[in-house]
This record gives sequence, structure tokens and C-alpha cells, in this order.
Amino acid sequence: MIELATLGGGCYWCLEAFYQRLKGIEKVISGYAGGHVDHPTVNRVYEGDTGHAEVVQLSFDPSVITYREILEVFFVMHDPTTLNRQGNDIGDEYRSVIFYHSDEQKAIAEDMMANFAAPLYPDPVVTQLEPVPTFWEADETMQDYYNRNPYAGYCQVVIDPKIQKLRKQFADKLV
Repeated sequence: MIELATLGGGCYWCLEAFYQRLKGIEKVISGYAGGHVDHPTVNRVYEGDTGHAEVVQLSFDPSVITYREILEVFFVMHDPTTLNRQGNDIGDEYRSVIFYHSDEQKAIAEDMMANFAAPLYPDPVVTQLEPVPTFWEADETMQDYYNRNPYAGYCQVVIDPKIQKLRKQFADKLV
């Protein structure tokens, strides 16, 4: 049975690129969640007044990759201690957030925040944990961005080093 996970950890292009490379991830969709504007567009979200976070929604096979393993990648691959920021991306659309789909996901996320993420970082984890709201899919130009634009500056400077980190730390989970 396929399950869903919805995560925000900065730019959705980074998260999308990581999760597309993991065994058991069936589909990755970039989009927005957690705000108060229906049908947000990328330009509207970047204005900073929608309340939405950039997120990815993952369809995954829990018999191949568990929710706990998905969160391990999440907490290693982004900095969950910077409020509304990842690197040079600043604003609440770049916040660290887990939108849980079930009480079980909530419990796993709480445990992972306290017992996995917190010991990894010297600063407090500021990842928000909220029930999943409406997920709004980003437009087609925002989907599969890294794979379609591997030579774009952002991809080479920001995403490529993170992909190298993913390959090093999670080699056993890669497709």
C-alpha cells in the first residue's frame, strides 16, 4: 500500500532531487502547503504573504522505505535549526516543516525530532509539526527541476553538493 509524506525543508527543488533518488519513493511532487491562499502560484508564494511553505509530497512504499527513513534523510539533508531559512533562501516559504498524514506519522516525527535530529545539531531544532493541510501542486515548470536543468547555476552550486552528500551518507538507499 502506498503512503504519503509531505515535507518542507527549504527549496522544494532540493528535496525533490533527493527523494527522486531513493528506493521506494514512487512519486515526488513539488508544491505548497500550510498557507491561507487557495491555488497559490510560485510568484504569489515568493511575495511572502501566502503563509505557504515550499514542500514536496512523496508517494512511497513503506515496505521498501519507512517513514522513519524518509525523515532521516530529511533531517540530514537540510538544516532544521534555521527558522524560515535554508542557506541563502530566506522567508517563511523556506521553513522546515513536517505535515503529518496520520497519528503514527506524528508520533514518528516527534520521536525523530527529539532523538535523531536534536543530537545532530548544536542549535535547537525549529521544524514545525502540523497536520497535513491542502496540498497545492506547483506548476509544471517547477516539477522535476534538477533533472531537467542540471547545468543551471542553482542546481550546480546548491543542489549538486547536496546530492554528493546524499550519495555518501545514504548510498544503501539509492536507486
